[in-house]
Amino acid sequence: MFELNLDINQFLDTYWQKKPTVIKNGFIDFEDPILPDEIAGLAMEEEIESRLVYQEEDKWQAESGPFETFERLEKDGATLLIQAVDHWHEDAQQLVRPFRFLPNWRIDDLMISYSTPKGGVGPHIDNYDVFIIQGKGKRHWRVGEKKALQEFAAHGALKHCEAFAALIDVVLEPGDILYIPCGFPHEGYAVEPSMNYSVGFRAPDQNDLISSFADYCLDIDQTAQRYLDPEMIIRERPGRIEEQELNELHRLLIERSKSPVDLIPWFGRMISEAKHELDIASSDIPQTNQQILDLFEAGAQFIRLGGLRAVYFQQSPELLFINGEQFNCEGFTELGHHLCDQDEVAGEIVELLSEDENALTLFTRLVNLGYWYAA
Repeated sequence: MFELNLDINQFLDTYWQKKPTVIKNGFIDFEDPILPDEIAGLAMEEEIESRLVYQEEDKWQAESGPFETFERLEKDGATLLIQAVDHWHEDAQQLVRPFRFLPNWRIDDLMISYSTPKGGVGPHIDNYDVFIIQGKGKRHWRVGEKKALQEFAAHGALKHCEAFAALIDVVLEPGDILYIPCGFPHEGYAVEPSMNYSVGFRAPDQNDLISSFADYCLDIDQTAQRYLDPEMIIRERPGRIEEQELNELHRLLIERSKSPVDLIPWFGRMISEAKHELDIASSDIPQTNQQILDLFEAGAQFIRLGGLRAVYFQQSPELLFINGEQFNCEGFTELGHHLCDQDEVAGEIVELLSEDENALTLFTRLVNLGYWYAA
């Protein structure tokens, strides 16, 4: 549906996580996959994260949804933002697919914003890479150098940065794409009623990883090694922690992850777990293996649920991690990997399913969980 007009190798070599750039006509003849009224409808839903940002008497204001009315969007200077629209809107989900030349596990979500003239969220710095696609209307963007800037709370829900000189100063038109690497300050304001689509790429920091790994270790309730010091001697300086004691504490910590492979069960669950709610519609009456085959033979195409995360590891190819859960595809890794790599599957997997009952059973289970559905 959307074809990226980009020399991908040149982009990766020159710009990815190095410097921002504007991709003019990144999508040629771009048409918005969603209407402003549909955006407003999503913002009324309890389970969907939404915000309304505007200025009032030169002060920034931010409100969280769900919303019942949208009078503020009848005035200039307002922006309505919806997170994870790819979880809820199939046509909008198509906008994520062209960016799958990057690893699936790095993709965060599709955020969509609708702004009235002069609407924006102020100058800020994001801790993730983002492609911002211009839809309906025009927006003026400024992007500065990556350097230490003072950040402050412009509002309880808005973090801004101090003023910066612009490396990029441009007005985006429909189909243009602005790529901003992590850490580069930027600000954008609508020139006219405007739609923007942001495909973000997450990268956990050390604190995220350590916290999540500690939670995982507690959850699985492994027998934890305790610090021991049987070779104790009289301590002349009881207030000092000796070098060998700190070394042993360090050994205890890294013992839990002696090799990268030891991290797979934890990281697979962590990185495949959805950050936002999924629009799961599992059937009250489970499908059978034969019913799934019949659907394929009738020409059905199965689509992966919007926002669903599915990954596997090169080091342990028999393990699949889908929505925070581990599955085993030993003996039919080709099918398992195909499900993780592709958003849609059809007749190309029928032979695999027909020849291996275990493969068919796994796929049927995934369908019954609502993770894949027949188009």
